[in-house]
Amino acid sequence: MFTSRRVLLQGTAGFAAGLAMPALAQTPTIRIGVVAAFSGIYTDLLGPAGVACARQAVAEFMPKMPGLNVEIMFGDHQNKADVGATLARRWFDQQGVDMLIAGPNSAVGLAAATISRDKDKACLGVAVTATEFTNALCTPNTINWTYDGYMLSKAVAAETVKGGGRKWYFIATDNAFGHSLQAETTAFVQEAGGSVVGGSRVPLGTGDFSATLLAARGSGAEVIGLALGGNDLPNCIKQAQEFGITQRMKVAALVMFLNDIKAAGLQTMQHLLFTNSFYWDTNEQTRAFTKRVLPVMGGAYPGMVHAGCYATTLHYLKAVAALGVSRAKESGAAVVAQMKKMPTQDDAFGSGTIRQDGRAVLAAYLLQVKTPAESRQEWDYCKLVSTMAPEDTVKPLQLSACPLVRR
Repeated sequence: MFTSRRVLLQGTAGFAAGLAMPALAQTPTIRIGVVAAFSGIYTDLLGPAGVACARQAVAEFMPKMPGLNVEIMFGDHQNKADVGATLARRWFDQQGVDMLIAGPNSAVGLAAATISRDKDKACLGVAVTATEFTNALCTPNTINWTYDGYMLSKAVAAETVKGGGRKWYFIATDNAFGHSLQAETTAFVQEAGGSVVGGSRVPLGTGDFSATLLAARGSGAEVIGLALGGNDLPNCIKQAQEFGITQRMKVAALVMFLNDIKAAGLQTMQHLLFTNSFYWDTNEQTRAFTKRVLPVMGGAYPGMVHAGCYATTLHYLKAVAALGVSRAKESGAAVVAQMKKMPTQDDAFGSGTIRQDGRAVLAAYLLQVKTPAESRQEWDYCKLVSTMAPEDTVKPLQLSACPLVRR
């Protein structure tokens, strides 16, 4: 874990901190807070590795803007919207935080967005599945960078129906994340000519999926669509294998990350299709980014959310530089507006734009998990099936309920 004289990583909620040297007096300071899960099922999805990637962006940007100090702090929302909201409010009111990086957990992200709007701070989502974040509940202070339910479900639903999986049964987490992802996928299944014959909703952190899996098996469905996150996804797939369900039905992972494959193993996850906006081995740029951050990743390779922490931080700092530190600290909405004016460019996601509703418009990839025989090394888990053009990864603006969208 590296340190820089301009970068301060300060933990909250009992989390250990790595501290850089203190800033000099009178140095302009931008404070970034990462409100995320540092305990429970989502720790690997963002956690310390995501903070490290945000710090990497700061370290790379700072030589271009000498005289600016950046502090990064982080806190555990414990997958509870009220905890995340309290943390965000305290950071804004007492610790001078200027920008939040929010995720995972859509309910926390939506709560953080509301507070950020009220306090006129910037809120950048890197693991917010609920499309409402940049749709009906959009604000001038929010951007959703890495993915949403629309992007995650579109290619997987279309390809699965095209491959013969026409009747679907959903197992979804009973929260904003699961509801949004199931709704988006249902629309794509029906658009492709399929149908939904049933579904079950389960609490976050479910240990036993036997009842829901048996209900899915008896439903007459050909596909089980899993709108599950964190450790719930590999646990459910493992149990589906134990029941012999994966031999009789297709399993569609509507949201899946690199760490999920690591947790369950290629033998369990092989052949599954899923969508991500970043995969470390996609091209020379993604491999270069990965090489730079590996020393601070604690042995893991970066996934889509980790890359999102890097890219959002980098683009935010570019906007701060263009706007001026004083104005940036006065208004988060002004910084977000500046971010929307500027094209995005980084090694993790390539080039892109940010729409008026706050959704980052980036390419995405339909990936398939390799078999154990196909994998060349640890973390070599996926092969590229197809690339989605940036404009195909986002819900059309004419369907948006965001009040910021100019008709």
